[in-house]
Amino acid sequence: MARTGNAESVAPSAAFARQARSRRVLLLSLLALIACLAAAPLPAAAAGIPVRVRIIKGSRQGPPSVDPRLSDLHGQLGQLAYQRWEQVGERRAEMELSRPISLTLPDGAQLELTLIDARKEAATFEVSVPARRMRSRLTISRGQRIVHQVAGEKAGEAYFAAVRPWP
Repeated sequence: MARTGNAESVAPSAAFARQARSRRVLLLSLLALIACLAAAPLPAAAAGIPVRVRIIKGSRQGPPSVDPRLSDLHGQLGQLAYQRWEQVGERRAEMELSRPISLTLPDGAQLELTLIDARKEAATFEVSVPARRMRSRLTISRGQRIVHQVAGEKAGEAYFAAVRPWP
């Protein structure tokens, strides 16, 4: 069977199309691999993430004041409905994934903080107070902190936890 001019001109374009398709598949595979590696938890998370947790009492009674140890939180605390702020506890810890740390609140209840996920620029924690059936998840970016209410208000006072990873 003899080849015609059309058969010879079609063969190179079919080969070119196969090569282009192979390049696209390879490029998409590499991009998917890069995306997976970028989203993976940090290996350093296994060694631990330094975390600073402060227990804070907010009160609606008395003259407005902020404990000097809370000066870095003044902007956040000023946005809440309490006028008097006092730090009543603090703990620094190297947190590992899924290993909770406990802090005792002034009323005797236990606050548990668990590192759920750690990435390059953010960490996700679960904050729970089992005695109050309270459980929340907080995702905190590097360089940021969250002030989270951990006890309901009683007699004009409430307790908060200020959580800051990588202090």
